[in-house]
Amino acid sequence: MPVRYLGLAAVLAASVSVVTCASAQEAERKGIAAPPGHVFKTIISGYEFRSKETRALQDDDLENPGFLAVERAADAWKKAEGSAGKSCMSCHGEAETSMKGVGAAMPKWDDKLKKPVNLEQRINICRTENMKAEPWKFKSQELTDMTTFVRYQSHGMKVSVKTDGPMSPWFERGKQIYYTRYGQLDLACESCHERNNGKFMRADFLSQGQTNGFPTYRLRDQRLVPLHERFEGCMFDVRAEPFKPLSDEFIALELYVAWRGIGLPVETPSVRN
Repeated sequence: MPVRYLGLAAVLAASVSVVTCASAQEAERKGIAAPPGHVFKTIISGYEFRSKETRALQDDDLENPGFLAVERAADAWKKAEGSAGKSCMSCHGEAETSMKGVGAAMPKWDDKLKKPVNLEQRINICRTENMKAEPWKFKSQELTDMTTFVRYQSHGMKVSVKTDGPMSPWFERGKQIYYTRYGQLDLACESCHERNNGKFMRADFLSQGQTNGFPTYRLRDQRLVPLHERFEGCMFDVRAEPFKPLSDEFIALELYVAWRGIGLPVETPSVRN
């Protein structure tokens, strides 16, 4: 039977036969020591699961195609839009200073909304409330570019999301979603990225599923992909009905998965397969 007709569960089972090969590469993967209570002893970025050619592409700022978004958004940062006649720069000044560390700490609690918001939502809150401009649509080039640009200001800084206080029930909700089996294939996020990371599946290695590189330039799609689109893709892959991007469910999942990569450096814009 052709591989494309095999269910994901069957492919996972088949991957056992190549564990030896995967283990050899795993031995070369670098990570950081996980804090107490973490599910892994070593937290490893998705970068380490890619080929040396893909890693080299990410590491070269001139060759990394994700930097086209950074450059476009750097111009958009200074452009006034909306009836208030303001730009991002009108309120925040130079992004290199004011946005440093912002992307490393998202999702973050919003006192006004009484819920956590992620970077895409924060950008659109600024547009509607301060600039009096229309919000950008999820997956639009404008929103993905600006999300990439703001997160890039935290490049190299450690992921540092807060999960205590009012964030605690959202963290627990995200954890519940992570371990819940969905779809016709009856698989959870945990099935691939916890129990089977490092194994070879469909010409690629399953990573630990960290978020420190998002938005990430996917070679398969030839464009930057925001995190919630990747969540959608995973749920489609297990033949489930995905939650909506920017929904409370995906915000909770984003918080939990970000915590699983706590301490990893922000790599945005990363390059993945």
